[in-house]
Amino acid sequence: MMAFVEKKLPADAPAAAKALNWVDSRFPLTKLWNDQWGKYYAPKNFNFWYIFGSLAMLVLVIQIVTGIFLVMHYKPDANLAFASVEYIMRDVPWGWLVRYMHSTGASAFFIVVYLHMTRGLLYGSYRKPRELIWLFGVGIFLVLMAEAFMGYLLPWGQMSYWGAQVIVNLFGAIPFIGPDLSLWIRGDYVVSDATLNRFFSFHVIAVPLVLLGLVAAHLIALHEVGSNNPDGIEIKENLGPDGHPVDGIPSHPYYSVHDIFGVTVFLLIFSAVVFFAPEMGGYFLEYNNFLPADPLKTPLHIAPVWYFTPFYSILRATTTQFMYALEIAVVAYVVLIMLRTKLASAIKGAIAVVALVALVGMFIFDPKFWGVVLMGVSVMILAALPWLDHSQVKSIRYRPSWHKYVYMVFGIAFLVLGYLGVLPPTPGRTLVAQICTFIYFGFFLLMPWWSAMGQFKPVPKRVTFHPH
Repeated sequence: MMAFVEKKLPADAPAAAKALNWVDSRFPLTKLWNDQWGKYYAPKNFNFWYIFGSLAMLVLVIQIVTGIFLVMHYKPDANLAFASVEYIMRDVPWGWLVRYMHSTGASAFFIVVYLHMTRGLLYGSYRKPRELIWLFGVGIFLVLMAEAFMGYLLPWGQMSYWGAQVIVNLFGAIPFIGPDLSLWIRGDYVVSDATLNRFFSFHVIAVPLVLLGLVAAHLIALHEVGSNNPDGIEIKENLGPDGHPVDGIPSHPYYSVHDIFGVTVFLLIFSAVVFFAPEMGGYFLEYNNFLPADPLKTPLHIAPVWYFTPFYSILRATTTQFMYALEIAVVAYVVLIMLRTKLASAIKGAIAVVALVALVGMFIFDPKFWGVVLMGVSVMILAALPWLDHSQVKSIRYRPSWHKYVYMVFGIAFLVLGYLGVLPPTPGRTLVAQICTFIYFGFFLLMPWWSAMGQFKPVPKRVTFHPH
């Protein structure tokens, strides 16, 4: 058993140093700071894309703090919830500011996370040895979606109520267990006080705990293997005499200053939205949500908040006509796997059986069920990215030039899906959404082939860095 040892300091040492020494001898505070940030060596060629991880942490703190103050006055009761939100907005000192910070923070969170994921796509941050970091990140994204969905019901406005009604009813499309699953989620046969209470419990307690755990795991895994960089070079493979990476610099103070600047710019934009456009034209806060929930009056157009709409568009695009094209696509994809891969015969056989079962299911179950499946798969497929990308290099900088256009087409398709999701469906919009859905899934499912094609550029031995 190791004996307790406390570092001896001079008698005239500052009080702060003595206090820190007292804590360090009982808890590794300084060690944690140095390991996770203070003496954590990061690549010296970070660009602005690397600010969004820190911004995500900032927004998480904003959401937790503002959420705590909102809970002090919010009533999780179907008869009182809407009135309590109005009370917060009108009568609680600075309540309107806290509420708008929280509602704007929800959208800001997804904007920052989407940009953070975009950086990961561009620079191959999901590639070996960072697969687990990426999986934790996908887990954070899924939990964040659940947190936002449950929080969306709490104001008990018209769009909150009917949006929850539509989304929960989607689970009813699952064969055999769907109706019971929907009933279990709602806690009643319709969205009611029971639904509001359980969503409140999950939004305030359960889901944030899972989210914080995943964030901690994400950061620990990141600092274990080291950060990626725009060149996709592993800086730990080139160490100096001091044992630190030659192309690395301590995160503090270099990236502390970098992050403070980014945080300042972000807070300026965030404050401008909170004070001058908190509804953001109905995208951040829908106008129907300023009306109390009415189970007897359905809004003309029900749509989720903007950050869910790309996946909601995929759901709506799954029509009977779309299923015919999907069946052809499944057959063509299986043929491609059989002819153009070197997988073991057993694996090819398993893929063929799964495809056959899916094809049979497409004739048995209605398009609504397959829409729910595709909506779920469109999110879950992100987790397979480390194993779908067969590129010789990580960063887009050293990939063939035409790869940039593949990413660009994918990004445009995703944005179009998001835009179409907030609009009422028409035959023309549905057709565009169906095309974009095929582009979305094609980007991932065809990645094993297109990511390995073309003339790759040589990757330098050292990171490219231009001081300024």
